[in-house]
Amino acid sequence: MAALGAYRCIECNGEAAELYRDYRRGVLRISICKSCQKPVDKYIEYDPVIILINAVLCKAQAYRHILFNTKINIHGKLCIFCLLCEAYIRWLQLQDSSQNTDPDDLIRYAKEWDFYRMFGIASLEQTSFFIGIFITLWWMTPEMLKRKSDFILLLKALLLSTYGKLLLIPAVIWEHDYTPLCLAFIKVFVLISNSQAIRVTLNLNRILPWFAIFFGLILENGVVCLFQKMGWDV
Repeated sequence: MAALGAYRCIECNGEAAELYRDYRRGVLRISICKSCQKPVDKYIEYDPVIILINAVLCKAQAYRHILFNTKINIHGKLCIFCLLCEAYIRWLQLQDSSQNTDPDDLIRYAKEWDFYRMFGIASLEQTSFFIGIFITLWWMTPEMLKRKSDFILLLKALLLSTYGKLLLIPAVIWEHDYTPLCLAFIKVFVLISNSQAIRVTLNLNRILPWFAIFFGLILENGVVCLFQKMGWDV
């Protein structure tokens, strides 16, 4: 049996020792939370597609299931892939603004360097955004981030909640007159997901996560302004 606190109730965020009990021969009984008297995690019976839909709808229960009651370890790879998507979009917009069609190898290599540069800029902007969030939360709720494991869990939650950036590619592939509007909606969706991830991870109210995101955006925009003063296209 797992230690107390190994899992979380997706309804009340209470600690639980187990998600279900196996009576063998395929007979499983979902554990009941001692605090709210509801199933600890109903999603263990659900299809992954249903869980994904609930996560897209930003349901706190789905976030708790993914963050606390599963062993998903793709946050690093997901982060890299999302940054590649964002870098590709920026690189594509940069090429669209360039009128140089010279096929010379030097020009081709320069364009390839532009992609790597955009990836680096996107990485620095996201890092500054996360740093702004961590500083704000540590300043306002230091008791929530006492241990290294608390920081790691919050970072994992933030990285997983940026999955909305994967929608950047289809938004550009199916290009139409409303592409800029679609990109803006994707940005808003990612911020909403970040807010829900912070709220679920630290068990906060709805206001404080948005306050932290606001300061994260200020720091991120400060980095953007710095790049622009350096004469870089971002």
